[in-house]
Amino acid sequence: MNTDFINLKEENLSLEHLCCIIRSKKLHPGVEAKRQWLAERLKEGHVFRKLDARGTVFIEYAPLETAWVPITGGNYYYLYCLWVSGSFKGKGYGKSLMEYCLADARAKGKSGVCMLGAQKQKAWLSDQSFAKKFGFETVDTTGNGYDLLALSFDGTIPKFPENVKNPEIESKDLTVFYDMQCPFVYQTVETLRRFCVEQNVPASFLQVDTLEKAKGLPCVFNNWGVFYKGRFETVNLLDVSQLKRILKLK
Repeated sequence: MNTDFINLKEENLSLEHLCCIIRSKKLHPGVEAKRQWLAERLKEGHVFRKLDARGTVFIEYAPLETAWVPITGGNYYYLYCLWVSGSFKGKGYGKSLMEYCLADARAKGKSGVCMLGAQKQKAWLSDQSFAKKFGFETVDTTGNGYDLLALSFDGTIPKFPENVKNPEIESKDLTVFYDMQCPFVYQTVETLRRFCVEQNVPASFLQVDTLEKAKGLPCVFNNWGVFYKGRFETVNLLDVSQLKRILKLK
């Protein structure tokens, strides 16, 4: 088992691959957008830790106060993503990464670590059953299938704001909120935007490009949120077939 891990820093950010989409020569626009996004977040205490290997083995978390999610609470870490895939699964890497995050939180005097979960596991969320093995518990719910999980060290707990628990917007058009944290977002937005133009589907793709916008979002958010007919649909990135199901198109 390779135990060499790397934390991305300003000095190595341009040199290291970002795990989700690995390119050797041609630059990928989604990866470069993520790299630019990370360049600012690292200054705020954001942590991206990955295995020193050519694969998808990483954890990403940040102080809740500067995490781009609409969750209230202080002195927590927010765990965006913990992902181990392919031939690296089943070798203890996920456990090592989670233990690193929890140890880092304790060393920095944090009150705990929290993450977004769902009552029905979503494809684009970290595995909450895995987190519960470390003591994470559901501390708040939205009422529409999403949970806030937390491992508290001192008894305090974070919460969802009320606007997240009643996720509605005035516009009835397809509305997608997104930021550039995930390398897959760039290409997903371009694909869905093109489809909507071709099918004459009224749609708004709204980039969340500041912390203030992220904190004020009307829905749970982990870099992506979809509304249709004024109602919240999902945090999952969509392909065209999935979007058709939401729009009820054949």
